Amino acid sequence: MKKVQISLNSIDKVKSFVNEISKFDFDFDLVSGRYVIDAKSIMGIFSLDLAKPINLNIHAEGEALEEVLKSLEPYII
Repeated sequence: MKKVQISLNSIDKVKSFVNEISKFDFDFDLVSGRYVIDAKSIMGIFSLDLAKPINLNIHAEGEALEEVLKSLEPYII
C-alpha cells in the first residue's frame, strides 16, 4: 500500500480523478480526518472537505503501483 496526498479542489478535478482511478482494479481509499471513503465514489468524495489536501491510500504494488502514480500525477501534491 502506498499513501500520497492529493488535492481535489474543484468539481472538474473530482470528476476526472474518479474517471482516472476507475480504470484500475485496485482499491483506493480517501482519508480525511476520521473519515475513510472509497475513492471511486464520487458522492463519497463530495462528502469530504475538499478545501484541504486529502490522503489517498493505493492498494497496489510493483509496476501496477508505478502506473497508478503516473496517471495520478496531476492530483498529487
